Amino acid sequence: MRRLHIFMKTSLFCKSNDEISRILDLEKPFYARIVKENLIKGITDFEKMTSLPKAVRERLKGSALSTSVQEKMESESAVKLLLRLSDGELIECVRLSDGKDRYTACLSSQVGCAMGCSFCKTGTMGLRRNLREDEIVEQFAQLEMLGERISHIVFMGMGEPLNNLSAVLQAIEYIHKEENYNISLRRITISTCGIVPGIRELSEVNLPIKLAVSLVSANDSIRSRIMKVNRVYGLSELKKALISFQKRGNKRITLEYCMLSGVNTDKESAAELKKFISGMDALVNLIEWNEIDTLDYKTPSRDEVSSFTDELKRLRINYTIRRSKGRDSSSACGMLATSSQSQIS
Repeated sequence: MRRLHIFMKTSLFCKSNDEISRILDLEKPFYARIVKENLIKGITDFEKMTSLPKAVRERLKGSALSTSVQEKMESESAVKLLLRLSDGELIECVRLSDGKDRYTACLSSQVGCAMGCSFCKTGTMGLRRNLREDEIVEQFAQLEMLGERISHIVFMGMGEPLNNLSAVLQAIEYIHKEENYNISLRRITISTCGIVPGIRELSEVNLPIKLAVSLVSANDSIRSRIMKVNRVYGLSELKKALISFQKRGNKRITLEYCMLSGVNTDKESAAELKKFISGMDALVNLIEWNEIDTLDYKTPSRDEVSSFTDELKRLRINYTIRRSKGRDSSSACGMLATSSQSQIS
């Protein structure tokens, strides 16, 4: 009997039964359906797919995944996985916990990122390439295999999702399907630094996916200094796109506001934020910046945060404060970057 050692150069996720049959050289088409069902259950070792005939299992050997876990880092509320792709590139994904049996998958959409936001560690990598839809789905599968049922997804990992929107939407479609992971579209959030054409394209898709925008500052000069995207799509153009997005029936937009000490936490910043959100239904999500040694920013003090939030209350700005998760495992906001790239072989 010819025994095949399978090394998946491309994932079996997002493949049709015919494609799986061809890749694995399966004798009968319905064997492919059995393989897919096992994958969704988290069974990725062919030899453990006991619903396949013994003769088939004996012929196949290896994993049905195209990614492998190179490193696993844990903190009280987060687990970060460093995944090696079939071409050797590395990406990171994170499972976040709210402490109340709710688990969220934070997924990457690209290897690295081209946007170069000055407060974000991923931006220091530059863009290596876009991820395929199956590589995005495999991140979710790897996180599910940690042992808890995931109910929410945020595209807030490595990369700019709207610069790889086609693959992101295909991955969402796959994960959403009832026969796969059956994740509600209303529990999926796409985060962007403010790619206006991408926001407009997402509006046209007209799905109940939530949108989050990394705002950081409502002052064009400051935002352009911190985020290069603002030099292309300024705040006025961004606001028009967000209002148009909401007019299509989409719900409240989240504005991610990473607080940087001495940069965007004064009364003037609050007043500019008030002006920017006027005319739209927006929730401001305040995030305490996670200090990174190589980046020249500081986390605001408690007094600085308190003074800023007092001003937001006075201006009647609807806000929440996101308490940092995953800081100990370097999986918190702005901290994802494959620093182990040269260390893991």
